Amino acid sequence: MSKSTQQQILGKLGISKLNDMQQEAMNTIPKSANTVLLSPTGSGKTVAFLLPIIKQLDPSCDEIQAMVLVPSRELAIQIEQVMRKMGSGYKVNAVYGGRAGSKDKLELKHRPAVLIGTPGRVAAHLYKESFETKHIKTLVLDEFDKSLEVGFEVDMRDILDELPNIEKRVLTSATFGVEIPKFLEFIDPITINYLEKESSQLALKTVVASDKMKLETLVDTLCHIGNQPGIIFCNFKDTIKQVSEYLWENKISHGCFYGDMEQIDREKTLIKFRNGTHQIIIATDLAARGIDIPEMKFIIHFQLPARVEEFTHRNGRTARMNAEGTAYVLVWDGNIPSYVNAPDVEKIHNAPIPKPTGWQTLFITGGRKDKISKGDIAGLFFKQGKLNKDELGVIELQSNYAYVSVKSSIANKLIPLVNNTRLKKKKVRVSVV
Repeated sequence: MSKSTQQQILGKLGISKLNDMQQEAMNTIPKSANTVLLSPTGSGKTVAFLLPIIKQLDPSCDEIQAMVLVPSRELAIQIEQVMRKMGSGYKVNAVYGGRAGSKDKLELKHRPAVLIGTPGRVAAHLYKESFETKHIKTLVLDEFDKSLEVGFEVDMRDILDELPNIEKRVLTSATFGVEIPKFLEFIDPITINYLEKESSQLALKTVVASDKMKLETLVDTLCHIGNQPGIIFCNFKDTIKQVSEYLWENKISHGCFYGDMEQIDREKTLIKFRNGTHQIIIATDLAARGIDIPEMKFIIHFQLPARVEEFTHRNGRTARMNAEGTAYVLVWDGNIPSYVNAPDVEKIHNAPIPKPTGWQTLFITGGRKDKISKGDIAGLFFKQGKLNKDELGVIELQSNYAYVSVKSSIANKLIPLVNNTRLKKKKVRVSVV
């Protein structure tokens, strides 16, 4: 990659220059067979490993040359989107559980240079011999502390057995709490460690609950915080459902995010958070890593995780890249794990229930594959929908559909004006999500 090409890529990403961690990764990864990249959440690790990978791709090769393994669907999708936004000229695809195998088959028919995937889905493709592996020379394990956990070990072993020509391995994470297994053949690695170099502005607060259930205190805490974006972390989906019901009873708008949800429903939760329809997500540790959401002002540990690594990843959703943020630890009996360091008790002040954000999300049955652009959607809403500019919010365009946020006050009268109309050559339906 020439310097000008790298600058073009950075320009497309809206980055004026690499940060210190990214620059060190650019210098180290090309020269090292085995690299560990440790840096806080939100510091730009994806760009840090993608740039040197792209630089070393062979444009004359029509097979997969690099593989990135990730522990979650959302992280696979996010990395795929980042590389596409880079506009490198190399094809990239993500494969993961929860979507039709026929989609994978169609996309892999024309081989990507970089394949991103979750261990289970990648192992399944290797078993079916969906693609050639002899040209795959670079392997990245993003969030490796999660990818190398016991639940993934069988798939990871099977994958490594099918990749005989790996010359370069890169492991990335925001924590370093697992032993690297021998089957990875991770010998004499060079470690790039920025975990202690970022100046965190995280404030850690304890909130003492009035009863064992903690639900009433949770609502009081959200009222105390006010209209701010944040995540409430729970350990189990049943707890999430219980918390969600209580928040709805108290008229607090929110989304839910956990592993057993359908992929489309998880996607809707993130989209509605990004576009401002709701400001709160109730989630398991799945939301602690690699999901594409803006900066959080706070997180609440409704239940504390079993391990310090997950505590660190959760806290990493706020106070990112020198910004300020607060992590609240909600306790009842005062029994706090030693890794929490017994933070100061926050006195909760009485405050009203946070008001709704005033935005609503609409779904449109047309996307990029229909040659529809964001400008086309905006034009439809302004002209036929008769919206003012301040009534139209974020437009998220996908391959086959789109999501649009509009002011809640005009959503119901807007839909009849734009539903069953033509965008380019496609007749689209518009409905409330």
